[in-house]
Amino acid sequence: MQYLLLIYGDEKAGADMSKEAMDTMMTEYNGYTDDLGKSGALRAGEALYPTAAATTVRVQNGKQVTTHGPFAETKEQLGGFYLVECKNLDEAIEWAAKCPGAQYGSIEVRPVVDFSQPQ
Repeated sequence: MQYLLLIYGDEKAGADMSKEAMDTMMTEYNGYTDDLGKSGALRAGEALYPTAAATTVRVQNGKQVTTHGPFAETKEQLGGFYLVECKNLDEAIEWAAKCPGAQYGSIEVRPVVDFSQPQ
């Protein structure tokens, strides 16, 4: 089954991080990504631009409404994701716990619906 590991953290803390701390964190992420790849679980993974680059789209009363930048004030923002293939939720949770982002924020583990399978 596929799971999405959603990485949440404080964008401001990341922006205020020293170059040395950022380099250390990126080394941790590169190692984690390599481990996921070697295990065969990795399907995809990407970092996201900060929320200031986001656009939120809604349709209200039949009209498109867009909001640029962060829409809601939150403590943690979605910063990236990994799509993994795991035997079960327990294995996905193990991978989430190993993610460097779990040390700085939180990792949401969400099963991916497989529409090719009968529901």
